[in-house]
Amino acid sequence: MPVNAFTATAASMLNNGDNPEHVRLTLGLSESELADAVKHADQAGPTTVPDTDDLTSAPETAVPAPDGTADTDGIEALLSWAENYLAATIRNRAARVRGDLTELTERRATDAAQREAEERVAKAKAEREAAQAQLRNARAGGRAATTVQDATPLAPAPAPGQTGKRSKEQLAAIRSWARANGHQVADRGTPAKAVLEAYDAAHRTTALAEASQ
Repeated sequence: MPVNAFTATAASMLNNGDNPEHVRLTLGLSESELADAVKHADQAGPTTVPDTDDLTSAPETAVPAPDGTADTDGIEALLSWAENYLAATIRNRAARVRGDLTELTERRATDAAQREAEERVAKAKAEREAAQAQLRNARAGGRAATTVQDATPLAPAPAPGQTGKRSKEQLAAIRSWARANGHQVADRGTPAKAVLEAYDAAHRTTALAEASQ
């Protein structure tokens, strides 16, 4: 006589030491089906099957990989087995486990996205600070160069033979030269010392260049 799945499961549960009445209520068996299961259990002998109220004895449980990721195929196979199990307690437990796995998967994806966004923000902040520091250094270098250029006299002393007093014609020529070279001078009077020194230095350089030719 062929044995149906319910009878085989009941027989396995009985061989595992389950109470016959508990087996009948769990699987919804009739008295005759329970009797067939008891007879089949006596013929088959003790076997080891998963307990209806505990998944710890379920075969092929998934073991996490060394990198911490779960064996997805193994978990899915285990859930599929449990979701199609005859006992309602096992099916309900499988549904709870699947719900927990879905929640954990979504949480892991959210955390990963948050970490990625934080890393991008930190990188952008570091690049901005580096650019600001580079700009400050460039501005400071430009001011220093301008200060040094302005503070350094073009000619430390007047040209040889140059007296301290200049004629009106010389002063007029100096003022014309100063305006042409970006210096601000009054229309009358003696220009500032820096302008006079710049004029002397420029003309001394020109004279030296002409003498060397």
